[in-house]
Amino acid sequence: MKIITLTYPISTNDIALDDRSISIALGHFDGVHRGHQQVINKAVSTAKEQGLASAVMTFDPHPKVILGHGEQYTHCLTPLPTKIELFEELGVDYVFVVRFDLEFAAITPKAFVEQLLRELNVVHVAVGFDFRFGAKGAGTPEVLAQLCEPNIMVDKVEAFMIDDAKVSSTIIRQYLEEGNIEQANHLLGRNFQVEGVVVQGDQRGRTIGFPTANLRLDAPYLTIRLGVYAIIAHLGDRIYYGVLNHGMKPTFYAEDIVPVMEAHLFDFSEDIYGEHMTVEFVRFIRPEQRFTGITELIAQINKDADQVKALFSQQ
Repeated sequence: MKIITLTYPISTNDIALDDRSISIALGHFDGVHRGHQQVINKAVSTAKEQGLASAVMTFDPHPKVILGHGEQYTHCLTPLPTKIELFEELGVDYVFVVRFDLEFAAITPKAFVEQLLRELNVVHVAVGFDFRFGAKGAGTPEVLAQLCEPNIMVDKVEAFMIDDAKVSSTIIRQYLEEGNIEQANHLLGRNFQVEGVVVQGDQRGRTIGFPTANLRLDAPYLTIRLGVYAIIAHLGDRIYYGVLNHGMKPTFYAEDIVPVMEAHLFDFSEDIYGEHMTVEFVRFIRPEQRFTGITELIAQINKDADQVKALFSQQ
């Protein structure tokens, strides 16, 4: 898979593409959830059927951030590097990352089609039912189909429904903020995950028999509910199960400004400072709470660990 960054105004002179025409999926795709996967799969399957190259065009940063009415979207479900990995898993040949700025936001729907899609030799487009493009979101799937006539086919992919509810990034964000990890994972089609570097904390966990890996996140992820989680941790090609506390450590500190993520990995005691770790969230165990002292805290951590070990032993 090849990754190509585009900045408006687009020049295709220096873009090295093969001779095939392109089937492309358009969207920001934060989360790359099951609805997004349906759109991308449509582009990929059409490419295979017609001997085309498959592609995704995504926009960075989120358009709503630049347009000034989407502050929450500065905190992502899925940062760009992870999205790109997921696109590759879906069988995409090219990823076009369009830098979204005010100049690009002002282009007309017609200019979008003429200056991007036609210049990239696109002959098939897959979009979600709610896709919008061009200045002030004037472009809809129906407008796109009209502008693409006669030689670019447009497929509008309808909403992906689960239990009579539309799968969307908004509802997934809500579930994560509520601690409803299992439902969020169901809509994502995989476990919600974060990535970061293990950094040195106050090492208090080590003194009470539960050494933890403190995670400095790679990206401004959405803030999930504070509390304790069952997790799967990836260190290179090694996989470990464990518990993670996401919170302010209220037993020791009256106030903390920024919540921290501390993972205790079962049957693990290595020094991994500076290593990159990916954490998958499997289940919410309990909210964060304040304890009367160390003895009560240790007892609860043991209880949490036993509960999580039982959970994973059943899988």
